[in-house]
Amino acid sequence: MMLEYVLVLSAYLLSIGIYGLITSRNMVRALMCLELILNAVNINFVTFSDLFDSRQLKGDVFSIFVIAIAAAEAAIGLAIVSSIHRNRKSTRINQSNLLNK
Repeated sequence: MMLEYVLVLSAYLLSIGIYGLITSRNMVRALMCLELILNAVNINFVTFSDLFDSRQLKGDVFSIFVIAIAAAEAAIGLAIVSSIHRNRKSTRINQSNLLNK
C-alpha cells in the first residue's frame, strides 16, 4: 500500500521537474527543476531497494552517491549562472547564448 503512494509522489516530482525544465526561461529555475528530477530518481532508488532486498543497501548507497553528484552539479551550475549574470546582466536562457557574441 505504501509503495503506490511513494511511486505516485515520485511520478509527481518527476513530471513537475520535466515540465519546469521544458518551460523554464530562467537558468536558476531550470537548475531547481533538474534537482527535482534527481530527487524523484532518488526516491525510486530507495523505494525499490527496500522492496526487493531490504538487507542490502545498494539503492540507498547509490542514492547518496547521486545526492553528492547533484550537490556538485548545483554548485558548478550556480557558479556558471553567477558568471553569466555578472557578464550579461541576465539569467534568461534565451539571452545567454555565448556563441552569438
